[in-house]
Amino acid sequence: MRALRVLRIGPSCTVQDGGRVGYIGQGLSQGGAADRLALAEGAALLRQDAGLAALEMAGMGGLFEATEPMRIALTGAEMQATLDGAPLVWNGSHRIEPGQRLEIGAARRGVYGYLHLGGGLATPQRLGGRSTHLVAALGAPLAEGDILPVGEETTPAARRVTGLCLDVADRFSGGELRLVESFQSDLFDPAVRRRFAETPFTPGRRASRMALQLMSEGEGFAAAGQLNVLSEIIVPGDVQMTGDGRPFLLLREAQTTGGYPRIGTVLPCDLSRAVQAAAGAVLRFRWVSLAEGLVQQAAHDAALARLPSACRPLLRDPADMADLLSYQLIGGVVSAAADPFEPRDEPGAET
Repeated sequence: MRALRVLRIGPSCTVQDGGRVGYIGQGLSQGGAADRLALAEGAALLRQDAGLAALEMAGMGGLFEATEPMRIALTGAEMQATLDGAPLVWNGSHRIEPGQRLEIGAARRGVYGYLHLGGGLATPQRLGGRSTHLVAALGAPLAEGDILPVGEETTPAARRVTGLCLDVADRFSGGELRLVESFQSDLFDPAVRRRFAETPFTPGRRASRMALQLMSEGEGFAAAGQLNVLSEIIVPGDVQMTGDGRPFLLLREAQTTGGYPRIGTVLPCDLSRAVQAAAGAVLRFRWVSLAEGLVQQAAHDAALARLPSACRPLLRDPADMADLLSYQLIGGVVSAAADPFEPRDEPGAET
């Protein structure tokens, strides 16, 4: 069986894909990978469907071993990664042979790192998805000794593709989050909304796949009639204001209803930057119109579609390539002395 053995694992590593759509009426949020962009980057590096499941590692990876030759890709928050002690390039695709030890350490920047496998993780589907949904108790964090089944590669040409890398813009050090007004934004005085956009925030200690607490100096951000808001549907990206005026940014595993007022909603394309903000990173909000938000989201979606073409060959020093002899080193060699226009006698050709 194609599988990945878990020899050692960090405390919050889970299997994640695009999540489950269509269950919000039953109280189940979509869930899925916290950093959707990282999921798309891994798929581009391995030339496979972005819907395949990968391993999400929150802050710390683990030690793994493959049962068969496999392709892997590493994306998201950069972590120290080695294969049998040799360093691996992050945001790159690599090949792992049976018995080799893949070790992934702590995150250097950001929060969530991802390990992708050619064919994707093939854990059992539940409600149409493989994602671990911790809030709904669908699945659980991985444990030492787990054996994760890996799917077969369905695209023949992709089976041979490794040694690619991708240049990734920094989304791991905080930055700007664009948000649009929602129908509860008017509960906040314009001066409060303006002050909200002028205030720098840092991630609080109450952070999970469900929500991110945001801390700031000064007074909180109260809404008028805050205690009279009825509980109603909420979505990832909503910024709720709790009773003490402190904001929580709701994420992929957010509850489906809530009664705290929401000052606005962060664009989906900016959630990857939000979830990758580690302790000490500074986040700021910028109000944008709904029309501008739609344009920015469309531009992000178009950039996702171009990811495969943005991958480039990973250049390595042959002296550091323990698997050098596994590559075809002769094809493409030409003779500098031969006349390229001179007909050649091909084996089996008539003379």
